[in-house]
Amino acid sequence: MSKVSYYTPEGLKKLRDELSHLKDVERPKASQAIGEARDKGDLSENAEYDAAKEAQGMLEMKISKLEERLSNARIIDESQLDSSKALVLSKVKIRNQTNGMEMTYTLVADGEADLASGKISVNSPIGKGLLGKSVGEVADIQVPNGIIKFDVLEISR
Repeated sequence: MSKVSYYTPEGLKKLRDELSHLKDVERPKASQAIGEARDKGDLSENAEYDAAKEAQGMLEMKISKLEERLSNARIIDESQLDSSKALVLSKVKIRNQTNGMEMTYTLVADGEADLASGKISVNSPIGKGLLGKSVGEVADIQVPNGIIKFDVLEISR
């Protein structure tokens, strides 16, 4: 059974652009590399041909996985989301109870996560711990060396 993934319009466009690039640019390059290697003679002892065929197989597998992700992708309708709880696309400001450090994260789908820009996956430990929480609640988040408690300070879109 395939797993449905939720994306913002920008995230879905990025996924479609990547698939288009693989099909329109990378696939012809792989075919050309196989053709050039084939022209070099005996295929039984041609490592270049074997490498090109293997690279093509990996490319086709990546294309297939992207197509499957796209077929199960759904766009998130932000207008239907409850803004009083931390959900996908919520911007959540939290404070670590241990050291008092404050952080702001945007909860996004797996494919759009980018910690450098403050976007974390809803399937990450922090993302899972924050889902469904309201302002004023405490999120207990399981990490490898124990449980960290975060105060939910603010939720916005």
